[in-house]
Amino acid sequence: MTTPRRRNVPTGPASPAGADPLVADTVTLQPGDTPVSSGLRLEIARGSFTVIIGPNACGKSTLLRALAGLLTPEEGRILLDGSDLRRWSARQAASRLGLLPQTATSPDGIGVSELVARGRFAHQRLLRQWSADDQHAVDEALRLTGTEHLAARRVDELSGGQRQRVWIAMVLAQQSPTILLDEPTTYLDISHQLEVLNVLHALHLQGRTIVVVLHDLNQAARYADRLVVMRQGKIVAEGDPQRVLTTELVREVFELPNRVVPDPVTGTPLVVPEDTRAGAPAP
Repeated sequence: MTTPRRRNVPTGPASPAGADPLVADTVTLQPGDTPVSSGLRLEIARGSFTVIIGPNACGKSTLLRALAGLLTPEEGRILLDGSDLRRWSARQAASRLGLLPQTATSPDGIGVSELVARGRFAHQRLLRQWSADDQHAVDEALRLTGTEHLAARRVDELSGGQRQRVWIAMVLAQQSPTILLDEPTTYLDISHQLEVLNVLHALHLQGRTIVVVLHDLNQAARYADRLVVMRQGKIVAEGDPQRVLTTELVREVFELPNRVVPDPVTGTPLVVPEDTRAGAPAP
C-alpha cells in the first residue's frame, strides 16, 4: 500500500534555546494502591520523536500521564524546561505541553469546531478576544487531520475513527512545542493511521518534540528516532530503533517468537512473527 502523502505543517512555537529536556527524575508512579513504576528515569530530548512501546499494563500510559502533569509522582519529580512541573499553572503547562490521552471524553452535544477550538485554551486571556491567529490554528488543525468536512457536525454523531481524528486536531490547534499522544491511531484504519503519523513526523521535522505510545512495533520503528521499551513498570531498553528493536528483545519483552528483518521500503526494523499455527512447518 502506498504511504499517504506528507502534508506541509505550519511551524508552532519553538522551545527556548538551550532548554532542558522533559525529564522524569527518579519517579515513583502510583495511580492506585500499588506502585506501577519505581525509580524511573527518562529524558525526552527536545525535538525528538520518541515512541514508548511495551506489553499491555506495563506502565506506558501512566508514564505519559506523569510527563503531562496529570499524575503527580509519589517520589521524584517531572522537570519541564528545567523546572518542577508542579510549579507550572495549568495554562502555563498547556502552552508547552499538548496531550491526547488514551480515553478522551467530550461534553454532550459539543460541535467539532468548538472542541478543536478548546485547544486554544493556553492562548486565551481574560481581555483577549478570539483572534485571526486562533481561527487559523483551528482551520489548519482540521485540514491536517482531514476533518474540515466534519466542522459543523456534533462530536457524538461521529464514528470512532472520525472522533479520534478530531481529538488529534484539538491537540494540534494547541500549537504546543511538545506533544504527548497515547495510542493516537486507535480506531483508525491503516490509511488514516499513517496520515496521523505523517503529520506528527512533519511536526517533528519542524522542531516539535513528539512523544507517542504505540502498540504497533513496526510503525514505532518506522517513525521514531528513539524507542523507549517498557516492561513491568521499568524501562528495559531505549535508543535508536535500529539498535533497540531486535529479535531477542521482542521475544523477551513481548514473549513473541519472531524475526526482525529490514523493512523493504524504509530499511527500519520490521518484526515478523513466526508461524505458530498448529501444523505449520518448522522454520
